[in-house]
Amino acid sequence: MLEAEQLTYTIRGCVYEVYRKLGCGFLEKVYERAMLIELRLQGLQVESQVPIAVRYKGEVVGEYFADLIINGSVILELKAQQSILAAYEAQLLNYLNATGMQLGLLVNFAFPKATIKRIVL
Repeated sequence: MLEAEQLTYTIRGCVYEVYRKLGCGFLEKVYERAMLIELRLQGLQVESQVPIAVRYKGEVVGEYFADLIINGSVILELKAQQSILAAYEAQLLNYLNATGMQLGLLVNFAFPKATIKRIVL
């Protein structure tokens, strides 16, 4: 558990650094690219736009893409919206269920500050 806490602490620091440098008002893709750079500068393994297969009774019925996966264990879903809707939380929960991962962070780069919501299965 300590490893996950340290990892999320580092990720949170990266979020706040990106927000400090860029502020609000950009598209999600801009924040995704900046986060990719910042996370890698911190020595983390990061994959972007990772495909997630959705299965029903053993058959693939759809595919979605996680914004970022850090160290193979944390899904980072990025938004640049005025507010976070329950649908965004449900989206991240679905990603966690589909991948078998236990931890996700929903990040919103909005005014007046970036917010981070931790989602745990």
